[in-house]
Amino acid sequence: MQQQPNNPLHGVKLADIVSLLHEHYGWETLGEMIDIRCFKFDPSVKSSLKFLRKTPWARAKVEALYIETTQGEQKGNKTQKPKYPKESEW
Repeated sequence: MQQQPNNPLHGVKLADIVSLLHEHYGWETLGEMIDIRCFKFDPSVKSSLKFLRKTPWARAKVEALYIETTQGEQKGNKTQKPKYPKESEW
C-alpha cells in the first residue's frame, strides 16, 4: 500500500466522513450547505452513501466539507464555507 502523507482523505472511509459530518452539523444543516436530496428528504447514512458512491460531483463536495471541517477543528478556527472543487477536477 502506497503512503500518501499530503492526502487528508487517505485511509478515511466515506461512511466515516458522512457520519462525522452528520454528528457535527446535523442533516438539516448539511442539506443547506450541500444541496443534495439525500441530505434533505428522509436522510440516513446508508442512503447518503449509496448516492455519493454513484455521484462524483456530490462526493467531491462532501469530501471538501469534511477536509474544511477537520482542518478547522485542528487549527481551532471556526469552519467557514468550503471551497468546492471545480467540475473539471472531479
